[in-house]
Amino acid sequence: MRGQWSLLLGPARLCLRLLLLLGYRRRCPPLLRGLVQRWRYGKVCLRSLLYNSFGGSDTAVDAAFEPIYWLVDNVIRWFGVVFVVLVIVLTSSIVAIAYLCVLPLILRTYSVPRLCWHFFYSHWNLILIVFHYYQAITTPPGYPPQGRNDIAMVSICKKCIYPKPARTHHCSICNRCVLKMDHHCPWLNNCVGHYNHRYFFSFCFFMTLGCVYCSYGSWDLFREAYAAIEKMKQLDKNKLQAVANQTYHQTPPPTFSFRERMTHKSLVYLWFLCSSVALALGALTVWHAVLISRGETSIERHINKKERRRLQAKGRALAYPGAVTF
Repeated sequence: MRGQWSLLLGPARLCLRLLLLLGYRRRCPPLLRGLVQRWRYGKVCLRSLLYNSFGGSDTAVDAAFEPIYWLVDNVIRWFGVVFVVLVIVLTSSIVAIAYLCVLPLILRTYSVPRLCWHFFYSHWNLILIVFHYYQAITTPPGYPPQGRNDIAMVSICKKCIYPKPARTHHCSICNRCVLKMDHHCPWLNNCVGHYNHRYFFSFCFFMTLGCVYCSYGSWDLFREAYAAIEKMKQLDKNKLQAVANQTYHQTPPPTFSFRERMTHKSLVYLWFLCSSVALALGALTVWHAVLISRGETSIERHINKKERRRLQAKGRALAYPGAVTF
């Protein structure tokens, strides 16, 4: 019935519009008529440019923050090498402090079995950290094969304009699609994807263990070094007062040597750096362990969370984590 009414009302509406248009043309001057036509044409063009059937609040936010995304992508792309060098320098500084400052102290206080345990565990942990970090940097994350038609593709990349398999996402920093992409890590200067995800997680895990080991093992040394630094500050203050009021029968207070000062400051630096990295990297490691247990990546976690809400509104449930992550 509704379809019949639409068929009857359609020609009537068209005739009414034609009659109004003819009457409007007789009364309206040509100049004003041209301005009105240009105004209507401009509105049609503007609507055609802004119209998007997939548009929404997310699209508007992405469009508004596009300059910021471009700036961040380019900064991370060029500063990736700087972050890698920073990781190497900080790790090397901790190892140097352990050999030059901590080792001479524990050689005089620890027993032989305890020394052997610390020696083997610390070097085993260090070797695993170096190995997994090198593998995470040098191993490609995995890219969709090109030139092959026998692989199941689920969508077309809007930036590469090339078919991509399931769970593949485009990295704006690497400027290419990555298989099972988790994120682009600036500390690796590489994407974390299908082939190097295990190296990235292993590096985070063993680095967290190493930092916890260093911060816990150097807790007593840190307290002694911090107390010595406070004592050095007080002695420097007393030394200035003694020099100002110096007499012939007074002697200046004792001073710490340069080596002692550097040793105490290095131990405080080691404890603060290892403790802060253990907290931050430990939280990241736990988060990725939860994602791995669910079979998701960081990007898929965000996509699946929105998809679950959309399906719950319709009374449906997500079949499995990788169901819609493409």
